Amino acid sequence: MKNKKFQNLLATLKAMQSVLLAYSGGVDSTFLLKAIQVSGVTALSVTASSELIPYRDVLTAQGIAEELGIQHRIFKTHILLTDDFVSNTPERCFFCKDALYKELQALALTEGYRFILDGSTLDDINDFRPGSKAAQQYHVRSPLIEADLSKGEVRELSQQLGLSTWDKPSSSCLATRFPYGRRITKEALNRVEMAENFLKSLGFNELRVRDHGSVARIEVRKEDIDLVLDHGKRDAISATLKSLGYAFIALDLDGYQSGSMNRVLKNNT
Repeated sequence: MKNKKFQNLLATLKAMQSVLLAYSGGVDSTFLLKAIQVSGVTALSVTASSELIPYRDVLTAQGIAEELGIQHRIFKTHILLTDDFVSNTPERCFFCKDALYKELQALALTEGYRFILDGSTLDDINDFRPGSKAAQQYHVRSPLIEADLSKGEVRELSQQLGLSTWDKPSSSCLATRFPYGRRITKEALNRVEMAENFLKSLGFNELRVRDHGSVARIEVRKEDIDLVLDHGKRDAISATLKSLGYAFIALDLDGYQSGSMNRVLKNNT
């Protein structure tokens, strides 16, 4: 591929010689994993497994890494034992990433990988991401940012490279479904995961079920809102989510918006 930014990315990776990638299996990190494969540098991809991530996503990450021929490892994290995380302040993501990068730094030092990488892109710079402070603390590099690549460009290049993830819906850890200040529990995470899995079984791909205690607030793409209100689907969604313990089922008329729980932070600034 003759794309200048992609070539710059490959040059950056080759100069690193050996890398350890925090790999989620999403669009951005899979594109970076492919670039690592093309560059030929020594690499290990590591996927964290916890109650925050649907296990099917962990298995998907493993399968992609194996397909690309990149060494892959899954390790179990226990972030729900960390009260600073469970208390769910706006800095929640920092504590999760701090625990993750501490583990990855120890692994990199033990096994001789020179750099720890993540899949952040230009779009992430201006977003509210407390985890980026943890990345700086552990000297984690973001080659996609260094190559001046946006999420849109990553999707376009992923398609050109034949990656199946090029049009994969965006994903995030299940903790993002809860309003700040509400404690995160394993039971609540499981409930959200089951609710979202049911909606996906109905054909909705890009969605979130935001958990407001007794209220489930459903976000789908604006073009899918009428489908939610279809008589058959509406009744099935209401019945199923109520069976999971929600008393009220609401549909967000603004549609799906990444990081919508951060609206309250913007309104308070």
